[in-house]
Amino acid sequence: MPKITFMGAGSTVFARNVLGDCMCTPALCESEIALYDIDAERLEESYIILSAINHNTNQDRATLKTYCGVENRREALRGADFVVNAIQVGFYEPCTVIDFEIPKKYGLRQTIADTLGIGGVMRALRTIPVLEDFARDIEAVCPDAWFLNYTNPMAMLSGYMQRYTNVKTVGLCHSVQTCSRDLLKGLGMEDKLEGRRELIAGINHMAWLLQITDKDGNDLYPEIRRRAAEKNAAEKHKDMVRYEYIRRLGYYCTESSEHNAEYNPLFIKS
Repeated sequence: MPKITFMGAGSTVFARNVLGDCMCTPALCESEIALYDIDAERLEESYIILSAINHNTNQDRATLKTYCGVENRREALRGADFVVNAIQVGFYEPCTVIDFEIPKKYGLRQTIADTLGIGGVMRALRTIPVLEDFARDIEAVCPDAWFLNYTNPMAMLSGYMQRYTNVKTVGLCHSVQTCSRDLLKGLGMEDKLEGRRELIAGINHMAWLLQITDKDGNDLYPEIRRRAAEKNAAEKHKDMVRYEYIRRLGYYCTESSEHNAEYNPLFIKS
């Protein structure tokens, strides 16, 4: 029976989605699940929701237990096979708000501030010391565990874990899974969803849909490029930056227009 430790389990929606999927997966549905957070109230909320999922959809086959506070962290990690990391150090307020407001005073606007630039660097500097503590505990009580990092800035944090600790680390993000589906739906090409094949490569928050074909192997990009150009010319919509990337660079980017606008001075200016 595998043990999954979820760091930052007070992130209720995220914990529900990830661990709910685990409970629906045959290889993981009987897991021992350790929920860890430093916020007792939010941790309890997550426990209640996950217990309901375990009871209603998983016949109570998983075992759930909560661990609150730094003093209980090692016990939460002890013997884990997988450690899922979804923490946010300093929360949205005050820390993320400060990441936006101080650079803005000096002429640098950001839309997300969690990947690169001043916001991404500050977020990394806040989070790395905490990950260092996590790593020491993992090395001590579950040295063979895989550390599955969902916390941003993904590249900086995963790079730190891979370079400076002995913890086996993989960085994960949900945007690749939904990339081509959202693109085809947004362009009215739902009939091409079934049986499509795709090739995506790149770095977190800027991977690229390099190839996409229908079930018969036909290249969909010529039609995608035509429809994207027409839609950008005709209306305002949430994917305007990504469609403009198609026009200028030839390919669709996995991450949202909000993210991509921040990376490129063509789209966001002070």
